Amino acid sequence: MYSQKGCTVIRYTAPWKTIFFAESFGFKSLHTPAKRLLELLFDYSIENRPVLFHVFSNGGVMLYRYIIEALHTQQPFKNLKVAGTVFDSAPGRRNLRGALRALATVLASMNVLLRYLLMLTFATAVVLLRILLYPLTRFIHESHYDALLKAPSRWPELYLYSQADAIINASDVKHMADARQQLGVSVKAVDFTDSAHVSHMRVYPTYYSTLCTTFLSDCVRALPR
Repeated sequence: MYSQKGCTVIRYTAPWKTIFFAESFGFKSLHTPAKRLLELLFDYSIENRPVLFHVFSNGGVMLYRYIIEALHTQQPFKNLKVAGTVFDSAPGRRNLRGALRALATVLASMNVLLRYLLMLTFATAVVLLRILLYPLTRFIHESHYDALLKAPSRWPELYLYSQADAIINASDVKHMADARQQLGVSVKAVDFTDSAHVSHMRVYPTYYSTLCTTFLSDCVRALPR
């Protein structure tokens, strides 16, 4: 989709162990990969070109959170020209049932006993660290959702979500979009209504592509020359 528009595309998928366990237990395991991804822009000598982030699900949000931090605190990343961000099926918060569904899908091929043990461990960690003790643990490792609510970035954001998403609550996405808009961010949110988690492009390929490429064009056009 973006390659057809002449863009250089860099993809990264975080390991499931990092997403569901390291980050859930409060370890900032995606901090280094986030920095390395930004360094790739310089490795490819494209640091002067506009940058668009396309973030999928909460795993992508976890990584994006650290990217934002690096963009606003570290040289030479501060000089990168970020055009905007697309969020696909994200972000979500405190949806333990949805998170367990996602983890169950990832662990589907694993031994049944081990699968349920890992799911129990994950659920226990989330309930303790992200729900019951969160008023205290947030001072050590704030949730990615809360961090994004007040993120210093002000470039445009496009939220693509669905009421039929069984992993990420549509209300969480809408709340984030509204909160960001109140901070002065240019926000557009599109509800696909009946497509499943990260399946909007598969179900509505033409509409999805048009939304993303139009957003990209509008964002690049709005950048200062």
